[in-house]
Amino acid sequence: MASESSFDVVSKADRQEVDNALNQAAKEIAQRYDFKGVGASIAWSGEKIVLVANSSERVLAVLDVFQSKLIKRGISLKAFDTGDGEPKASGKEYRLEGVIKEGLSSEVAKKLAKIVRDEGPKGVKTQIQGDELRVTAKSRDDLQAVIALLKGAEVDAALQFVNYR
Repeated sequence: MASESSFDVVSKADRQEVDNALNQAAKEIAQRYDFKGVGASIAWSGEKIVLVANSSERVLAVLDVFQSKLIKRGISLKAFDTGDGEPKASGKEYRLEGVIKEGLSSEVAKKLAKIVRDEGPKGVKTQIQGDELRVTAKSRDDLQAVIALLKGAEVDAALQFVNYR
């Protein structure tokens, strides 16, 4: 086998699935009895998702509903970043803002490359290309081993493996 096989490690969330999860969470919040009269809501605000309620406990309950909808839609919770996760008081309401993380940060990409270099099969090469990581090897079996290794790695990003050739 003279040619090299490769795949890319990326971190992307399907925007449509996130939107569907948000809409489902908004419907559930509007219908649930424990959210009546507390001003609970969840909505897009530009690129951010804003969760609002009249107490910090209710905001965290809205966050829990949204996270359950993300899981049902197959989106990793690592893709949704709320910063420190503490609701901020804003007048009479509490707000929590979160963003959907797209792309691998350079620190995460370097960490993944180091994991592959230290623990992966010999002869596997990694190359950081912008916000993704290209992994190449002569053997497809080595690539499968690298995918299994990276799935078990503890990193702060939702990983997908694409362009497997």
